[in-house]
Parts: sequence; structure tokens; C-alpha cells
Amino acid sequence: MNTLPAFSGARISGCWALRADGSGGAEDSLDRLLPTVNTSLSPRKRTTSQCKSEPPLLRTSKRTIYTAGRPPWYNEHGTQSKEAFVIGLCGGSASGKTTVARKIIEALDVPWVVLLSMDSFYKVLTSEQQLQAASNDYNFDHPDAFDFVLLVHTLRKLKQGKSVKIPVYDFTTHGRQKEWKTVYGASVIIFEGIMSFADKELLKLLDMKIFVDTDSDIRLVRRLRRDITERGRDIEGVIKQYNKFVKPAFEQYIEPTMRLADIVVPRGGGNMVAIDLIVQHVHSQLEERKLRWDMAALASAHQAQPLPQTLSVLESTPQVRGMHTIIRNKDTNRDEFIFYSKRLMRLLIERALSFLPSQVHIVQTPQGEDYEGRIFHGKRITGVSILRAGETMEPALRAVCKDVRIGKILIQTNQDTGEPELHYLRLPKDISEDHVILMDCTVSTGAAAMMAIRVLLDHDVQEEKILLVSLLMAEMGVHSVAYAFPQVKIITTAVDKKVNDLFHIIPGIGNFGDRYFGTDAPTDWSDDDMDEPSC
Repeated sequence: MNTLPAFSGARISGCWALRADGSGGAEDSLDRLLPTVNTSLSPRKRTTSQCKSEPPLLRTSKRTIYTAGRPPWYNEHGTQSKEAFVIGLCGGSASGKTTVARKIIEALDVPWVVLLSMDSFYKVLTSEQQLQAASNDYNFDHPDAFDFVLLVHTLRKLKQGKSVKIPVYDFTTHGRQKEWKTVYGASVIIFEGIMSFADKELLKLLDMKIFVDTDSDIRLVRRLRRDITERGRDIEGVIKQYNKFVKPAFEQYIEPTMRLADIVVPRGGGNMVAIDLIVQHVHSQLEERKLRWDMAALASAHQAQPLPQTLSVLESTPQVRGMHTIIRNKDTNRDEFIFYSKRLMRLLIERALSFLPSQVHIVQTPQGEDYEGRIFHGKRITGVSILRAGETMEPALRAVCKDVRIGKILIQTNQDTGEPELHYLRLPKDISEDHVILMDCTVSTGAAAMMAIRVLLDHDVQEEKILLVSLLMAEMGVHSVAYAFPQVKIITTAVDKKVNDLFHIIPGIGNFGDRYFGTDAPTDWSDDDMDEPSC
């Protein structure tokens, strides 16, 4: 576990942040911060934990940060060599933990993080506990109120880079919503909650522990403002709950864990000196844990190796060879390119279907005779296209698979880091039980295909049930995918031997998406780059 010896157990001082009007000071007076209370209470507003149905975004002056995370990148072996860096934020109720978390995210300036709130992991209340909660007699500030088993399991999976389902807790009904939120691992995970340091197994997962220390009067005022204005509660009930549960719980369970913190941040989000120190340390850790997609290493990893047995190449008949001649010709017009590409796609999909499991099935013919045939032996077939070029293969799949379900994945290469990044994902429900046909028109390095397979595995699709289909592949891409995922079946119409210094397939087919959709390719395009889907 990484610690900060110079600051361990010590308070980090800092200047108060100036208010927007230019005046100094930590907070306004308590009575000025209190919300205006209407004696005739309006109905409670529906408020939920931070894991909502849509991926949360944090927009800064520099970039948009995706706080639902993403599947972190994997090396040429299909594994993640380093775990995510997990920051634990603890502090009393309304101490400003979420504000500190967002300040850290903004200062880190990384596009992909996970922001996980302990509020999502309250236990489901019994009928009796529901009545207690309605009368402010249930203790939400006790360790027993949290589902630590689910919490530890979830955080461990996130730290390992796997996707998880997060419950969405409704504070007005004191129950979990039916739909849970899918969250992906990332390079940095920030976990915040009042009991973040209260469980031994949870502490083992934290690489950095921060305690946000805020004056109790300020915390009370913030809680009053939040619970009255956001959760529709009356002031008497909030104060009753605070005195009966919140304050004693802080003194008994939360404040003593301050000694476990690597850094104590007085005054919360206004303490930019402390936040800067935290960010410096996290940056140094990220440099050590940096996961780069090393295409050069990948290119040389499997040289002179025979093509894997999981590869199936369409027989190079005169018809297939002729269609390749047309679509590879740089002078072929767009109409002919589309027409012959579609013909090849249909043949490719039919070939892929032959690898699906089947069983004997006897039917009776119109002549009254039995015929011993075969039928698909599985629950469902789902197609998943890697946008945008892979989307062109969907009509061929729909033409031969009635009522097939379709999912989409958009992966783009970050031009600054060279790493593929997941930008869009839409998969059918219960895809874990399906045989999945993953479609991409060209595969050169295998970067996008490997990440797409990783996403499917993160959604519990079985590796042996994934079929990767592509019109054209480079040997490098075939080896990369087969080595990382030896149970994935690979089907293509042709394999070219080389990629050039820009990782374009040689002799290749050009930028398939641009030739098919009639758009212009950028000068630095790569066969594995995916453009925005056309609408």
C-alpha cells in the first residue's frame, strides 16, 4: 500500500479559498446558511445516490471527465499488469468529501476516473426499519447500515479493472431502485463515504487514505440545507436525527479513524494546498503504473509464429479473389466498393454461423418422411459491431439471422497516448448468456478488437462464445487477438502479412469506413481507428 511518510498522520494547512464575490472566509454565518423553511412542506423530491442511470460527467475548462470510468487498457497478453490506484475519502456527514473528490479529479486532469459513493451501498430496509426511517428513528450513520460485503466485492472488482453493477439508492423511499448502474474500472478510483475506513477488508483496497476534517457546526448547517431543500425533510426531524445518530456516530466510529489517514485535509474543498499535494502524489503513482499500448512490442511479439488454429480464413475461390480485387483497387468507385463488400460480408457471416453449436433435430417433410437435420444449440445470437466500419456488417447478419439482437461499441485511439479508449457502449440485456458475433471490417494491430473482447468479457460473455469476424486482417492482429484470447474464434476473408510503420495493413484495403461512407480519411488514419458513427 502506498503511503506518504512525510505527511502521514499530519494535518496539511492551506489558505481559505476566496468566495466568488472576492471576500475571504470559510463559511457564511450559520443562520445565513440555513435554508428558508416553509411550514407547509412540499412533497419529498426523489433523490438518489450518485450512481445514476446515465454516466456522470464532470466538465472542466480543459476537458470532459467521465466519472463512470472505462475498461482500462490491457497489454498484448490481454491482461492488466497494474491495478487501479484507489483513493479513500473519509469524513463526517456533510464534511465536503464529494467536493474534495471533484477538486482532485479536476486537478488530476485525466479523462477517465471512477467516483464511487458509499451512499450507494446502504442496506435494503425491512418494513419495520422503513417505518423507523420515516420517523427519523433509524440510524443511517452506524456501520451496520451499510452492505460492506457488496461494497468490498465491488471495489475489489473495480480495482482489478472489471466492470461492476452499482446499486442506486433512493433516499426518499430508503430502498434500491430496480435498475443498477454499470461502472467500469479506470486508472484512478475515488471512493468516498462516512465509513470508508471502518472495515478492515475495505482498508486493504485503499492505496491512499484521506480524511476531510470540517467543523461540526458547519457540517450541521450543510446537512440541514441538504436534507431540507433536496430531500424534503423538516428541520425538526433533521436536528433530531443529527443529535440522536449523526453526532454520536461521528464521535464513536468516524473521528477515531482519522488516525488511519495518510493525509488530513482541514476545511475540505477550500484547502487547495492539501489538494495540490494529493494530486502530486497521485500523478507520481500514475507514472509508475502507466499502461501504454506498445504497438512496437506487439508487432515483434509473435513474429515467425504459425497462424493460430482458432483462425478460419474463407476459401480463396475465384469469386472471393475477384471480389477482393475490386474492393482493394484504389480506383474502384464507391457504388461498386459497397456492392462487392456486401457480397463478401454475406459470405463471411454465413461462414461464421457454421461455427455455432448445433444439435440433431428431426422434422417431418411434406411427403410424411422424417428428415434428420440440425438446429442452433444455444440461447441466443447477438451481433456487436465496432463502430463505425463494423456497423456496415449488420445488414448481412440481419439477413441470415432472424430477430438477431445488435449491440454497438465505439473505440477510438487517443492520439496523445496511443491507447484505444472506449467512448460509447450499448449492449443488449443478458448478453452474458449469448453467442456473440463481434464485427469489425479491418483488424491491423488488434487494439480495437482486443478492447472490444475485453468489454464483452467484462459483461460476463464467455470467451468461447465470442466469434470475431472481419473482412481483412493483418497477421499481427490475428496473433495479438489469438494470444490474448485463445478461445475466441477468428473468421476472416483474407489475411495480409504486413503492417507499415503507421500500422496500416499492407497491401491492405485503405480506410474501409471512409471508402464505404464516402468520407475523407485523415492523413494519420489507422486501420484500427474508429470514427464517430454516422447518423
